[in-house]
Amino acid sequence: MLYPELFRSFEAVRWNLERDIDWARFDAAQLSDEQAQTIKMNAITEWAALPATEMFLRDNRHDSDFSAFMSVWFYEEQKHSLVLMEYLRRFRPNLVPTEAELHAVRFEFDPAPPLETLMLHFCGEIRLNHWYRRAAQWHTEPVIKQIYETISRDEARHGGAYLQYMKKAIAELGDTARSAFAKIGVLMAGGRSAKPMHPTNLHVNRDLFPNDTIQSRLPEPQWLEHWLDEQIRFDASWESKVASRILHNLSLLLGKSFATVQDLNRHRKELAAAVAAAAAAVATAPTAKAA
Repeated sequence: MLYPELFRSFEAVRWNLERDIDWARFDAAQLSDEQAQTIKMNAITEWAALPATEMFLRDNRHDSDFSAFMSVWFYEEQKHSLVLMEYLRRFRPNLVPTEAELHAVRFEFDPAPPLETLMLHFCGEIRLNHWYRRAAQWHTEPVIKQIYETISRDEARHGGAYLQYMKKAIAELGDTARSAFAKIGVLMAGGRSAKPMHPTNLHVNRDLFPNDTIQSRLPEPQWLEHWLDEQIRFDASWESKVASRILHNLSLLLGKSFATVQDLNRHRKELAAAVAAAAAAVATAPTAKAA
């Protein structure tokens, strides 16, 4: 069981909203209205940990270990939203998200295979770590720079915890887990989509389509692309860093070396074939006759 040790390790490095954020360093001259608006959008996006947690708990009822870890992940992710809102409450109170704006991103996600979802969120944590590191560089006001640096480190730790659960899944399920992880890895590291590949920008409820992504339910649905392309300038060099981290971790996880997404995709096909062959063998195996 991973949860007890993860709880202890996370508790040892947990930061305090009041004591560890240097609020006194705030420099009003270094915060533009444009920058403040992006903080509001990120605060609302982080609030989406609420429906994500509801999804995880529903789809992982079979796994009490992982479900217990959600208590840690949910707490820390909601604190990200809270610290961004606290920043706005202190320094841009007119931009604090309303309860209605926060509640708009809480909606039901369609059931999904838990292994694929785990990998999707592992990749999402890697991406958020890089987005927030870049945001810290873009911002000019000292306190918000510190906040983005702080929450970026949290996202890296969350990714590390997900990685431990992925290792556990492979130990228990073998190629079934490997195949699921490779499939999502190709999707998230491929860089072929015109939209940012992150869980908050993926469609998750067929009945609500197209208003079924977190980003589509924000006050400014197009803000993410603008933030990435025109503001923090998350360009091809940064995108390559995300892909490299995904490929590096999958290389360690799967015991293969993946220099490119094409390498990973070839291995994905091999794993898918192995899983299909194993399933076919089970399906055609003779049934033992009752004595």
